[in-house]
Amino acid sequence: MFPLVEFPELVQHYAPFFTDVFSADALIEFERYISGLIVSENKTIDGINRLFVGESRNQSSLNRLLTKSPFSLDGLNQARMNVLNSKPGTRLKNDGILSVDDTLLIHYGQDFEQIAKLFDHVSGSYVWAHDLVTLHYSDNETDYPALFQLWKPVELEKLEAGLRSANISIKASKETLKITDPRKWRGYLMGVWQRQQKKHPDLQSLYDSKLIIAQELLQSWYRDHPDLHLPVTFDSWFTQPAFCRFIDQTLHLAYVGTLSETDKINLLSGQITLEQFANRLKEEHLAALKNGGKQMFQKNTIHFKGKNEIYYSYCKTHQIHGFSKQRLVINYTRADLSDTPTFFISNRLFWQANGITRIRRHRWPVEVYHEEAKAEGLDKYQLRDFDAIQRHVALVAVAYSLLRAAQYDSDLHIKLQRQLKIILEGSPAAWRRFSKAQSLWCLALFLSAGLTQGQPLQKLMDPLIHAMCPS
Repeated sequence: MFPLVEFPELVQHYAPFFTDVFSADALIEFERYISGLIVSENKTIDGINRLFVGESRNQSSLNRLLTKSPFSLDGLNQARMNVLNSKPGTRLKNDGILSVDDTLLIHYGQDFEQIAKLFDHVSGSYVWAHDLVTLHYSDNETDYPALFQLWKPVELEKLEAGLRSANISIKASKETLKITDPRKWRGYLMGVWQRQQKKHPDLQSLYDSKLIIAQELLQSWYRDHPDLHLPVTFDSWFTQPAFCRFIDQTLHLAYVGTLSETDKINLLSGQITLEQFANRLKEEHLAALKNGGKQMFQKNTIHFKGKNEIYYSYCKTHQIHGFSKQRLVINYTRADLSDTPTFFISNRLFWQANGITRIRRHRWPVEVYHEEAKAEGLDKYQLRDFDAIQRHVALVAVAYSLLRAAQYDSDLHIKLQRQLKIILEGSPAAWRRFSKAQSLWCLALFLSAGLTQGQPLQKLMDPLIHAMCPS
């Protein structure tokens, strides 16, 4: 990556939104860090620090932004949302949807605070990672993280003491697991904690599980946005009875969850799996097509991100095992029902398949965000301190949000169009490339101006070379 002789125009354009969050010196470090996250290939503090020529500083200054600068994460997040709400395309809308998801920030080694050995569904193995829980906003024009929080592993000693103080019995036969099999001991205590929460609500304070973090993020969001009654959607891991009851009975909001083929449905004829139920409906549907009877799956069209998508859907209210009555949707994407079905549930018993499917479709952007944010350095940190890692995560969200806002910012388009002479549109990844191109243009102007003033090329290149190849 070539050196930066000034901050990218995109960063300079949005920096005024953050003047109340940082001191004057910290604001410069903020601009340096965001610039590096956007244009640098090396997202570490050292890699970002080496980019700059015009704002060349000791690496420790940038490091202090993450480890010691007293800026407020809440203030930073509010400033980020102010940027997004300043543009019609990224403004919060009444037809928006919130989704809940988590992602692993994988590292090789365990010398990081609060890191844990977690199962990675992609590799099918256990890895050392932090786990980030995200509440994501999406509508047909845009999407971005609304709130987020890093999960912390349970403190077993605290958990055990809390259970005992609540007079909850712990089997003496299990206590040997502390020494012989710590993982099973952890699993046993977690199971006791989870089963006893209904009788002892105070136990919840002993440990913030991913579900509890998601609940707290939702509570915080709707406390700050009481007039936005946006539905919430999530995958099968978060589709658990207690979490759904919380959204329905505490927040009084609509949700669309996801079930697997092994989840069970209660019928008058008995209890069967959703896979068996879908196969039964499929047989009836195909027979009806052949004989002219009532078809079980209806063709539905939904509008998502500017495109129409077609599904073949079954929609009816059912009793799902472990849940109250739910509106159940079973979707196929092929007219002959030859693909694998998906199963969605909602607490809105009057909703139809196209509405439920459309809401559930808006869960996908959070997955895209996690991948694109990793391209911006979400999991590239080398920081050991947990608070510093949380600040890094928050700054990555800022970088991503600026790229989102830029898509709908006509004033910024005009500034960049004068320099780049290209069509400015596309995804955050495209705007990252535009920022790199604009920085390259600034470097060319720097060299051209120096040569015009009669400076020797070697003198102009020395600081650039030293920035790229430090001693």
